[in-house]
Amino acid sequence: MADGYLEKHQADYEARKEAWLRKKRHLPKAKPHIERPDDEAL
Repeated sequence: MADGYLEKHQADYEARKEAWLRKKRHLPKAKPHIERPDDEAL
């Protein structure tokens, strides 16, 4: 293998991971949706 091959791939991975984490932090948290019956007396 060429010198620097693993280092380049590691750097690419770290950059993708940083971008993914940045995007993940800005996503709104999903709230669980609770379905209720139409007639509350049931």
